[in-house]
Amino acid sequence: GQGGAGRGMTAPMELAGGKILAGVADGVGRVVFNQPEKRNAMSVDMWAGMGEALDRFAEDAAVRCVVLQGAGDKAFVSGADISQFEKNRADADAQREYDRLTSAGRAKLAAFRKPVVAQIRGFCMGGGLGIAMSADIRLASDDSQFGIPAAKLGIAYGFDMVRALVDLVGAAHAHMILMTGDRFPAAEAERIGLVNRVVPAAELEGAVAK
Repeated sequence: GQGGAGRGMTAPMELAGGKILAGVADGVGRVVFNQPEKRNAMSVDMWAGMGEALDRFAEDAAVRCVVLQGAGDKAFVSGADISQFEKNRADADAQREYDRLTSAGRAKLAAFRKPVVAQIRGFCMGGGLGIAMSADIRLASDDSQFGIPAAKLGIAYGFDMVRALVDLVGAAHAHMILMTGDRFPAAEAERIGLVNRVVPAAELEGAVAK
C-alpha cells in the first residue's frame, strides 16, 4: 500500500507514468512521489509530472494549499534518480544534465503561490531535501532521516539550494551538512531548524491535516 498516500482523494491523476499521483480533497491538493522501489527517487519525468500537477493546482480555485509526500513509509524523496543517464557519463556530468532538465520543475515549486506543506516520512536526502526546503512548512515523522550526500559523490550543490539551506539553518549548520555529507535523524533536523516539527509516525497524517 501507499501508507495513507492519496487517502480521501477522488481517483488521483497519474502523471509521469504513474510515478506522480495528484489529487484534491477538502481544499487540499496532494502530490505523491510514487517510486517506492527506488525510495521515491526523483526522475526527470517525475519533476515534469510534479510541475504539471502544480500548474493544475495553481489554476484550481478549490485548492487552497498543497501537500507533498512520498509513497509508502520508507522515504519522502531519497534524491535524484539519474539511472536514465548513460552509465559511462561521469557523475558530475550526469548531475549537471539532470539539473538542467529539472530546472523548470524546481522553478515552479519555488514560485508556487499557495502554501505548500512537506509531509516527510523516512529518507529525505539530497534533492529530496531540496524539495522539502522549497515548501513553506516541513512536518516530519520521528523515524525520518536527512542528509545531503553530494560531497561523498564528488558533486557540488547549486547556489539556490545552498542559499535555501543557509536561510533555514544558518551558515555553520549548512557547512556541517554539506561538508560531511552525513545522514542525521529527525530530532537533529528539528533542533537546527531544518524542519518545523517532528511527530510520532502514527501522528504525521493528523498533524499535516491540522
